[in-house]
Amino acid sequence: MTTGTIREITILPGRSRTGDPENFGSLVIRPGETISIVGPTGSGKSAFINDIEIFARNDTVTGRTVLVNGELPPEEFVRDPAQKPIALITQNTKCLADLSVAAFLEMHIRSRRLGDETLVQRTIDLANEFTGEEIRGEARMTSLSGGQTRSLMVADAVVISSAPILLLDEVENAGIFKDRVIEVLRQYGKAVIFVTHDPLVSLLSTRRVVMKNGAVESILEPGDLEAEALAAALRLDGILARMRERIRAGELITDPAFA
Repeated sequence: MTTGTIREITILPGRSRTGDPENFGSLVIRPGETISIVGPTGSGKSAFINDIEIFARNDTVTGRTVLVNGELPPEEFVRDPAQKPIALITQNTKCLADLSVAAFLEMHIRSRRLGDETLVQRTIDLANEFTGEEIRGEARMTSLSGGQTRSLMVADAVVISSAPILLLDEVENAGIFKDRVIEVLRQYGKAVIFVTHDPLVSLLSTRRVVMKNGAVESILEPGDLEAEALAAALRLDGILARMRERIRAGELITDPAFA
């Protein structure tokens, strides 16, 4: 099995903090799907994606098991970072290496023994689709803002790692263009799992996993039922984005339409 042959991952249920079985039979996630994990703070959202990231085998506190193509994953997926088909990006992502962006990406390319000289610029170009603050190859990694860093890590996972499964833990708080991230990841055929409190991210997802007391409470698949709510969320998000850019530019917000 290789990262290119992953057709699906399956999460088998575990138990809540009180030991009760989780309220689902199995959750199958396939390339191109977007899943959001929602619930109050402390409900077990991060533990859910951590189980996926380490390919839990009923060996974590939740008791969940994660399968790849219906089987336990090969050992190299678990032990070898270069073979791992999952990229986890959190809101606390921070690079401590005082390298330029280009040098950082080149180091990653060398570690994966890739020979494509276009990968650095392709990664930077994609990252700049996700953030309003331009990322330059000569910029130092330690000087990037939170939004720039998260955007670069997402682009790196897509272009260089070619990870088929992305786990994003509340990255929308960093000010990235979340709707564009979701659109691009779908175009690349990635399975994307968001831990989020953001209504727009949840509404853009095909399914929502609702967490409570450390366990899956329900799995929602709204289909077209939330079309009006999504349209409203996109409209409001556009207003907030325009306000943000005008405030950053030092302008006063006096136009009630925020055009």
